[in-house]
Amino acid sequence: MNDQRPCFKFHDVSFAWHGERVILDGQSFTLPQGIFALIHGPSGAGKSTLLRLMNRLEEPDTGKISYLDQNLTAWNPSELRQQVAYLQQTPVIPDQSVRDILLQPFCFCVNKEKAKPSDKVLEQLLGKVKMKDVALDDSGAALSVGQRQRLSLLRTVLTSPSVLLLDEPTSSLDHESKRYVHELVEDLNRQGTTLVMITHDKFLPKNVPVMEITIDQGRVFVCR
Repeated sequence: MNDQRPCFKFHDVSFAWHGERVILDGQSFTLPQGIFALIHGPSGAGKSTLLRLMNRLEEPDTGKISYLDQNLTAWNPSELRQQVAYLQQTPVIPDQSVRDILLQPFCFCVNKEKAKPSDKVLEQLLGKVKMKDVALDDSGAALSVGQRQRLSLLRTVLTSPSVLLLDEPTSSLDHESKRYVHELVEDLNRQGTTLVMITHDKFLPKNVPVMEITIDQGRVFVCR
């Protein structure tokens, strides 16, 4: 549920690739906790860069970004990314079993105290994104691009991050598979996860607090 407390704050943030192509030009805006934010904009406008700035995969040239009222530079990157998970558009899936891929985050030190989900839980999650026909012992390398994309999403949400940054998670999916993914992320948002998602689909979450953000020519436009 959206409680209106700030999750991310951008204050006078500027960023340009190689000091030339301007992505953000002194922009300030706030993302409340619990919001479902949809990021729009033309190709090359900097939508993915915006997400990477929120995860400290990029650093602003000037200005300040804060998460939970604490400057991002004060956060240990590993601890930040445990709370603020980023799913890139092109999935990276190793040649391992589906089970091992889904459980991969639990091998990291930041997640070592978390209990690993059972096979039953993993199978239920696969069913939620139209992957009931995929067995846990199947090879991830043998999956289609769309299946890999859904598997990457499930791997990301299994550790229950507070914020999900999703870069076009349905770009390689058919209409029905998109619906399954949309239902999953909407359900996560209703449970309290802050969602920030880049999308070109005509998708609008239902019964959740929505913020639409457009980035274009260095400026950010926010519509509530």
